[in-house]
Amino acid sequence: MKPPSGPARKVIPITPVAAAPGGTSTDAAAEVVSLYEAQKKIYPRSISGTFARWRWAMVALTQLVFYVVPWLQWGERQMVLFDLGARRFYLFGFVLYPQDFIYLTGLLIISAMSLFLFTTVAGRLWCGFACPQTVYTEMFMWIEHKVEGERSARLRLDAGGWTWEKVRKKSVKQFLWISVALWTGFTFVGYFVPIRALGAELLALQGSWQIFWVFFYGFATYGNAGYMREQVCKYMCPYARFQSAMFDKDTLVVSYDLARGEPRGPRSKTVDHKAKGLGDCIDCTLCVQVCPVGIDIRNGLQYECIGCGLCVDACNTVMDKVHYPRGLIRYATENAVAARWSGAQMLRRVLRPRVLIYSAILLALCVGLTASLALRTAFKVDVVRDRAALSRIVAGGQLENIYRLQIMNATEAGQRYRIGAHGLDGLTVASEAEVDIGAAESRWVAVRLQIPYGSAPPGSHPVQFEIEALGGGGHVTEKSVFLVPR
Repeated sequence: MKPPSGPARKVIPITPVAAAPGGTSTDAAAEVVSLYEAQKKIYPRSISGTFARWRWAMVALTQLVFYVVPWLQWGERQMVLFDLGARRFYLFGFVLYPQDFIYLTGLLIISAMSLFLFTTVAGRLWCGFACPQTVYTEMFMWIEHKVEGERSARLRLDAGGWTWEKVRKKSVKQFLWISVALWTGFTFVGYFVPIRALGAELLALQGSWQIFWVFFYGFATYGNAGYMREQVCKYMCPYARFQSAMFDKDTLVVSYDLARGEPRGPRSKTVDHKAKGLGDCIDCTLCVQVCPVGIDIRNGLQYECIGCGLCVDACNTVMDKVHYPRGLIRYATENAVAARWSGAQMLRRVLRPRVLIYSAILLALCVGLTASLALRTAFKVDVVRDRAALSRIVAGGQLENIYRLQIMNATEAGQRYRIGAHGLDGLTVASEAEVDIGAAESRWVAVRLQIPYGSAPPGSHPVQFEIEALGGGGHVTEKSVFLVPR
């Protein structure tokens, strides 16, 4: 892999200036050393082909899910809603509480393991086809192509002076960019605030924090996809830096067949290029022109490459025109290119022990998370001792401890729960033994436990609360202690 290239060292010579009368002069030319060179804008050329179609299929799929899901209803509520204010997360038929954070942890572990697996098999597939930065950059570039024209037209437009035509095109592009960015910000906030209520609040100019976050995420989308683009992938994303740790010589990556392509050079279609000592590469630079990060894949795999495959589509198009075999640039492994393996040989090596181990771990994690969700109890209970009165003697010669139970109903219907306790001789629940909790609601319940005075020695005694959902909703056991004073 080509090592990361740092900022260019730019040397600007300065012509010696004649000394003023009475002054001194110098014969050596001074120089100013600049350690940073401004980023040059990349003008990607549009291309059609297999990988280009796959990229647009992923754009359509991801954005269909992102923009549509917040508007879908599940019963009387939003299907997917992360209600941070109420500390409830609604995912289809599941109602999750902060105590269910373990499921988010499991999901993140599965995502990380999936990333490791896909990277080991075929490089930066996530970056090239599904990463939000890639997806929104593709959408913004598509708008730019439609409004300002193809690559050459955009180059001429930016190089020329300000005319009415340039002002019109730039204004239309900016209007469409800002519209997409704001709608994206609105949709994102709609995952955390009911999106229909959010729309009504924004139309009424209410909800200052909601307005702030809509504009914040809209601005982030506008800046990242409209201007920063490949710089986010090259300089801000950590994945580009540690991806090489997951690569090996059997990882499928975008590869240039050096032995077949070199020496490169232009030629006529009627000339036998083999007889002239030329390789199959005609040096058209189309693979560079279509690259969204502006690299030349013919220089070898570089950390900036996001594995989008557009250079493969471009090269195959050229090979078809000059009647050469396809695959000068292709998805292949380092070993396959060096050993001239067939496709079947290469794919057999892709299913190596490392990949099989990752796959087995990923499968086990998915099965475990699915089983845990399917078998989870439909309510949660937290027990907190009342610190205002640790223990007291009440009428009838009973010793009493007071507790506060938070019962969280994680179902879409109201439930009735029975509270019991055991662990000490004569232990009884002196407060109301049954409580009603509304659908997806949480309620604090005061519970009084009593034992006959003198029936237990002084100290802290373990007890267990048994909370049962009437109607077959399961039961939960929570531990606590009963304090007997000296």
